[in-house]
Amino acid sequence: MSLLVDEILDYIEINKISTTEVADVLNKTGEFDPRIRPLNQRSRAVGRLFYAPAFNESNWYTHYFLQETPEHSIPYVEGINCGERAIFGDLVAKYTLLYKRANGIVVSGNLRDVQQLIKEQYPIWCWGGTPIGCFNSDRGMDKEYYHERKAKLDGAILVADDSGVIIVLKNQLTQEFFNGLLAIEQQEDIWYDCIDRLKFSTFETVCQKKYLGKK
Repeated sequence: MSLLVDEILDYIEINKISTTEVADVLNKTGEFDPRIRPLNQRSRAVGRLFYAPAFNESNWYTHYFLQETPEHSIPYVEGINCGERAIFGDLVAKYTLLYKRANGIVVSGNLRDVQQLIKEQYPIWCWGGTPIGCFNSDRGMDKEYYHERKAKLDGAILVADDSGVIIVLKNQLTQEFFNGLLAIEQQEDIWYDCIDRLKFSTFETVCQKKYLGKK
């Protein structure tokens, strides 16, 4: 499975497969948080997911987990019972991206120091910004939720771009999924050829599939 996942990651990265295409391969589904948006335009990141949540308006456990961030992974920081508070800011982003060498950071929550994060053009996806941050004291964690969520996300990959973020779970990272990525790239090439060269309408191309000889 690991070699196949490596192949999938390489293919997505080399061919710049978009989150839209990944979602289409998953039959227009996927694990995602619709509030997450790129902090900086033209950002892109692909990598294995590393789960580093925050609990109860505190980033204590996020700091703790991020110490173990694997190189070239993408930490997924999920705020649980954190409300609208910022999970972290520039210090954590710099540590994670520069010193732990993560490919990007995805946050189900807000961030602070947004002006600096934008200035540095860090590959970060989050809800938005606020100056009101989480506390850095231990306020406890929901261990049952953590273990359930970690078990579900273990082995997943993240793809993030200007459209948002999509998570592909371990059980979805199959040869069938890989074949779907190959097929959708070919389909995209055909569709654009139909529009650009054959001058078909989008209805004729996408719905009627006129290029297959259908009416």
